[in-house]
Amino acid sequence: MQETRLSTARIRAARRVIDPVFLDTPLYRCEALEPALGCTVSIKLETANPVRSFKGRGTEVVASRLAEHGPRAVVCASAGNLGQALAWSGRGRGLDVTVVASRFATAAKLDRIRALGAKLELVDGDHEMARERAAAIARHDGIRLVEDSLDIETCEGAATIGLELVDTVPPFDTVLIALGGGALATGVGHVVKALAPEVEVICVQPQGAPAMTRSWHGRRVVTTDSTDTIADGVAGRYPIPAVLDDLLLVADDAVLVQEASIIAGMRLLHDHAGLVVEPSAALGIAALLEDRDRFAGRHVVTIVCGSNVDMDAYHHWVGR
Repeated sequence: MQETRLSTARIRAARRVIDPVFLDTPLYRCEALEPALGCTVSIKLETANPVRSFKGRGTEVVASRLAEHGPRAVVCASAGNLGQALAWSGRGRGLDVTVVASRFATAAKLDRIRALGAKLELVDGDHEMARERAAAIARHDGIRLVEDSLDIETCEGAATIGLELVDTVPPFDTVLIALGGGALATGVGHVVKALAPEVEVICVQPQGAPAMTRSWHGRRVVTTDSTDTIADGVAGRYPIPAVLDDLLLVADDAVLVQEASIIAGMRLLHDHAGLVVEPSAALGIAALLEDRDRFAGRHVVTIVCGSNVDMDAYHHWVGR
């Protein structure tokens, strides 16, 4: 494998600074899902932690380094999950955390950011506008800007999931990864391709937020003017060139799925796995639903990456 920005040695070292509450998350075969999906399905459950998403792995690496070397103040843009995770990790290390988010972000995520003690600033636009504002705050105040997926700590923190996957028995032959900014996909993809190169790495994105998938297929950055998806956690419009370069090295495919399939995936995870998840976490199940023939006979792992969802919206989508 050609070299990405990531280092397997640094990923192993990251495990030593991440709070164990985020590590060794449940990984299990979910036989109840298999009749509907037509293949062997295992779940890597990244919601069983204090921030209910995988993002805490990366923010633990960021916060541990800031606590050692400064500065003591940090700002990020977030659709909700990164902000919660950075607030949690920063609070434990005495950091001053500011999160910039769209005022249209999921209310439950915004409430949790406030509850964790971070300063929350809202913008009247989407996540890309929040990114611009966070960068402006960092420049003006001279504090650390955390850019999800661009900052290598966020990728290598997420990559520790890959270390846990490749140690699994029995082995699997496919991993489905939600694709947004790319930290999860490039992180897990790097480890899988380095340590289990025979495993197929497939990234999944909504049709209503296709920028990174189009970029992967075109092998160049492709932007979009807007997004239209319930999967707010992966709804970016401007792929980061360095992240795309990594993704091109580790992903075997990138696919788009329909909104109806995302909702059906959420419902299946609720009804057959007892899991309430946010839309981004159901992207892998959506991909299985849309292409049963492709995955027939395989052992597929899907990473359930977050469960921070507005319950009124959830009931509207999935039904009571």
